[in-house]
Amino acid sequence: MDKLAIITVVYNNYDVLKDFLKSLQKQNNKNFKLFISDLSDDKKNINPKGVKTKVLQDKNKGFAFGVNIALKAAIDKDYKYFCILNNDTYFKEDFVSRCLSSIKKNPTSIVGGKIYYARGYEYHKRRYRKKDKGNVIWFAGGYIDWKHAMSFHSGVDKVDKGQYDKFKETGFITGALMLFDQNIIDKIGFLDETYFLYFEDADFCIRAINKKIKLYYDPSVIIWHKVSQSTGGSGSNIHIRYQSKNQLKFGLRYAPLKTKLHLIKNYLYRFLKG
Repeated sequence: MDKLAIITVVYNNYDVLKDFLKSLQKQNNKNFKLFISDLSDDKKNINPKGVKTKVLQDKNKGFAFGVNIALKAAIDKDYKYFCILNNDTYFKEDFVSRCLSSIKKNPTSIVGGKIYYARGYEYHKRRYRKKDKGNVIWFAGGYIDWKHAMSFHSGVDKVDKGQYDKFKETGFITGALMLFDQNIIDKIGFLDETYFLYFEDADFCIRAINKKIKLYYDPSVIIWHKVSQSTGGSGSNIHIRYQSKNQLKFGLRYAPLKTKLHLIKNYLYRFLKG
């Protein structure tokens, strides 16, 4: 029987789990298990009714660490299909079925889905009409801008009018929703835990591309995302600090020499200024 391991990481913000767990409880395909890495400082009980769940408690050693211990626990239970998923998300009743279908149709690849801003969590809150809220794209495929060593999202901040409904190869998959099978772990290993937070997904994607593994955007797999709620929101101190630090790390590892020099200069300027 095909079964999906849903992998997520919790750090302190338990309130955000409400809609996430409610979405899982409503799934019409029950062939999944939720593996939660709880890295919170003050841990609370997580026991969602009607959802097979394995909670792994540990110290906070970063997002990639949390993902990896959950992946390893799932592999130990013979799961071969995986969905890394942010818990500040919600989705429709057919989400698990669509995930399994996409992974099976695209073996030995990494697949991302269509991600909307959750209603009311749009970055440009005053830009949209009321009827467009909840239909604004956050991710519809992506790419790496090597001049700046940054990942960018296709379609971000645009109202979805069907222009992002085509399945396609892409250059980047966000860790907010990432689908793959056991073959990926066998070929490239787990996420790099030295990033702690941010850019571990970009690193994972580049390692895959370097192994000739395809990345795909599948618009049939859909979620709504309360963006950055687990880290205090976009522009928070923790968001800025780790984005800046890990952009440098990622760039020094993969970017052209000119970009590396530019990143070092900017990082030192911010460090000395701060």
